[in-house]
Amino acid sequence: MGWYPILGWGVFWISFVASIILFSMYKKIYPVVYLISVALYIFTVGFMIDVFKFGKLGILSSLILSAILFMLLGFYLSRVLHIEKD
Repeated sequence: MGWYPILGWGVFWISFVASIILFSMYKKIYPVVYLISVALYIFTVGFMIDVFKFGKLGILSSLILSAILFMLLGFYLSRVLHIEKD
């Protein structure tokens, strides 16, 4: 576990500062939630790569698999949680 703590703290502080800036600019919560989800994705993939000691093919496979999973989850949730506009 060499570089994972550095990645985790770096992503945390960068996203924390960016979320404060976004919230102060737009006064809306959805950019902050979007930033949190991106930071969580980076943190999760970094954790998988570091803990399981993936090689080049393993890193690429985990990125492709997680991207497909999140796209399908986003498509499903957009259909299930669809709110009609007046």
